Amino acid sequence: MSVILGINAYHASASAAVVVDGRVVAAIPEERLNRVKYYGGFPRLAVAECLKIAGLSIGDVEHVALGRDTSANLRQKLKYVVTHAPSLLNFLKMRAKKRPLEDLRTLFAGQFGVDHGSLRFRVANIEHHLAHTASSYYPTAWEHAAGITIDGSGDFVTVMMTECAGPEIRVKHRIHVPHSLGTLYSMVCQFIGFPSYGDEGKVMGLAPYGSDTYRDIFDQMVRFTEDGFELNPVFFQQFGENSGFDIKPDGEIQLAHAYTDELVRRLGPARQPRTELTQRDKDLAHGVQAAFERAYMHLLNVLHRQVPETRVAMAGGCILNSVANGKLFDQTPFRETAIHPAAGDDGLSVGAALYVSNAILKEPRREQAPQAYLGQEYPDAEIAAELSRRGLRAEKLERAGLLERTAGEIEAGNVIGWFQGRMEWGPRALGNRSILAHPGRPDMKAVLNARIKHREPFRPFAPAVLAERQQEIFEHDHPSPYMLHVYKIRPEWRDRLCTVNHADNTGRLQSVARADNPLYYDLIKAFERRTGIPVLLNTSFNENEPIVCTPAEAIDCYLRTKMDVLVIGPFYCRKAAA
Repeated sequence: MSVILGINAYHASASAAVVVDGRVVAAIPEERLNRVKYYGGFPRLAVAECLKIAGLSIGDVEHVALGRDTSANLRQKLKYVVTHAPSLLNFLKMRAKKRPLEDLRTLFAGQFGVDHGSLRFRVANIEHHLAHTASSYYPTAWEHAAGITIDGSGDFVTVMMTECAGPEIRVKHRIHVPHSLGTLYSMVCQFIGFPSYGDEGKVMGLAPYGSDTYRDIFDQMVRFTEDGFELNPVFFQQFGENSGFDIKPDGEIQLAHAYTDELVRRLGPARQPRTELTQRDKDLAHGVQAAFERAYMHLLNVLHRQVPETRVAMAGGCILNSVANGKLFDQTPFRETAIHPAAGDDGLSVGAALYVSNAILKEPRREQAPQAYLGQEYPDAEIAAELSRRGLRAEKLERAGLLERTAGEIEAGNVIGWFQGRMEWGPRALGNRSILAHPGRPDMKAVLNARIKHREPFRPFAPAVLAERQQEIFEHDHPSPYMLHVYKIRPEWRDRLCTVNHADNTGRLQSVARADNPLYYDLIKAFERRTGIPVLLNTSFNENEPIVCTPAEAIDCYLRTKMDVLVIGPFYCRKAAA
């Protein structure tokens, strides 16, 4: 038996994963356990929990796989330092912050209170973008595919194009710092008043409210080349003056200032956070999304010339741009995508571990579907004890009764906290740690925002649709099991799905197959029998915090918000005011 522990540490979205005999048995982001969003330190709690799920101890680990390799791309790093003097100090600071990873046995012995000599693992440093590619490619049954990863930067690379063949991932082309689509997007987010790490999703939702007013400026920012693109440095702070982001002592991620005075000269003062959004800000959101999509499709077409396949494995933070993912089928030759549910840096732990299993140890390939439910689950007795401790009256129902009662509450317009099975892996709630509601009530978006989510009114909510009904409702049939594609909703369904129909008549859907999540599928089916609508509104079970992980966190969220019903395992709780 091979036991591989994958980790992403001292980097945004720290996480851990355990792969046993080529199969991922557990994967958890540290933020779900320590409640610090995008936590950037060492994933001590996640490592311990993943090993617990696998029934293993730290002494059983044979390989530790890191999704970083400081020895990669040294020539490009040196060249950049020579031509950008301020970057040397920055690189030294970045290296110092990650120095504990240079002696993992000592680090692990201290973190887990074990004897240094009891640790027998070997360490494998996997280049950042190779780990990203591995996370998406190796779980498939494909024997040949193109691969692309796009993000802010990792190991000094921002884009990697690969050919995936059997157990091998062959690098065809790299684009290096400072030319980064992640930097482009986050810079504009900052300028229009969304400065936090992860705010790109908000701006993607704002984009349909704008127009292409600033096309000429964005065309100056991003210049296409035969094998990729370049950013115009006049608009961007030098990479050497910041690392893109900083990790604060508590593990919180803080983005560095990214835009130059040239952008202010062209556009006027930047918007301050939480002030009124002007049409300029909406137009800039539209402009950066459109510029991103043009560059995204250009990169995919460059990749296809190098690897003329119809299948593409995709990962990296920029691949979370579900709007672009939904359009690539019409603008590139690719017809199938494999996108890891944790496409961002949390997925590096799984990818690094799978790379060791497949490319280094040459273990047999194992299809890893479904990939989304890899976290903790809790026994009924533990849930019951927590409900009792909080003084909640709960009714324990059989499966059929639970589904019918819950579907009836959603039909009546009530808001459900739905906590079931193993926690999701990746940033999306996919039916196990979800808030569920009616997708076709005109008031429901306002209700959710006023009572629970407190989100900006321009941000859409997501539809979860029965997989076999997807093509009837959406204008594309390629499945989107991890909520990573946006498609147009067909005209005849837009009024019936008004709560999840965005301003541009799209939805960031989750296609739900019964084989992946039988209970969740059957709940949507029960709602369909009552309403004729095979769709639920699905949003994450949280209130301005990481998605809930434990029964206690779910109960806390239920009690402090105006959620109507909590369905937690087989237990049904309903507030008197519902």
